[in-house]
Amino acid sequence: MPEPPRIPGFVNAHCHAFQRALRGRTEGDDFWAWRETMLELAAAQTPQSVRRDYVDVYRELGAAGYTAVGEFHYLGLEEARAAAEAAAEAGIELVLLHVAYARGGIERFRQESVAAYLRELEDLRAGGIRVGVAPHSVRACPREWLVELGRYAAEHELPLHVHADEQPREIAECLAEHGLRPIELLDACGCLGPRSTVVHATHADGHELDLLAAAGSRVCACPATEANLGDGFLPVERLLHRGIELCIGSDSNVRIDPLEELRELDGIARRQSGRRDVFTVDDLLAIGSAGGASALGIGSWPAVAVDVGHAQLAGVEDWRSALVAACSAEVLRRAR
Repeated sequence: MPEPPRIPGFVNAHCHAFQRALRGRTEGDDFWAWRETMLELAAAQTPQSVRRDYVDVYRELGAAGYTAVGEFHYLGLEEARAAAEAAAEAGIELVLLHVAYARGGIERFRQESVAAYLRELEDLRAGGIRVGVAPHSVRACPREWLVELGRYAAEHELPLHVHADEQPREIAECLAEHGLRPIELLDACGCLGPRSTVVHATHADGHELDLLAAAGSRVCACPATEANLGDGFLPVERLLHRGIELCIGSDSNVRIDPLEELRELDGIARRQSGRRDVFTVDDLLAIGSAGGASALGIGSWPAVAVDVGHAQLAGVEDWRSALVAACSAEVLRRAR
């Protein structure tokens, strides 16, 4: 029997593994109501529960074709170590996007100062864990924190990931506090650059997209979660017009399937443009793999095999095109 074809493994650039436990639960009538349920779940996490439950989530990611993950982590330092142990057991490459949180949320998210946060980050690095700098959002980090985090990430050549422009209320609050929209504030504070990734950007305006393009920053789209939370539609064609690179994430893990994330991203672009040729197959596969690896600063990561004999691929002329147009992650296998 011939060996199945291989493609680069998919890279999940934005994951909150603990939120997998919310799947199927009643989650409230909008994002902010969902967030209250999420905070209750977060408050109950322990290093032991993270160590136990994240193995299952990371194995589910692996079974779906993700071979590397960026864990956007805000549950505490010992829980961060537990997440790294879980990833090692599950056999998935991990970048720990350790979150800086100055205000809001719940107490366990927060550090007493930006210096305290950086000590945590350096402790993780000293333990051999690959890390990224991750101001949670402009809601959670005041301007002085953003300035210091942007400086540190640039000095140490680390990825910087941040939520921005996910919800209109977030934008209104940022304008009220700073007189700037979220991505404008990130730019003013030195948080945009070629190693920076803005997560969501569903409500970014033209000027903010221009700033991302000028800085060489990326956007991480999480279409399954953005649909589930009612976040809105990423302005896909406006990003592509500006040459802004994309990657994908499973975010809340309401659904774990990189092909579905890519198909939804493609579907958004088709609906917005009225065209079917916004992305090529190669574009989409690169967004799902190399795009995420670049966002996380990973130089190499495992491949996956495609089961071209699977029923979902029966009778197709071009399995690569069918892969992103019609298949679920069931057709993917860990490459041997």
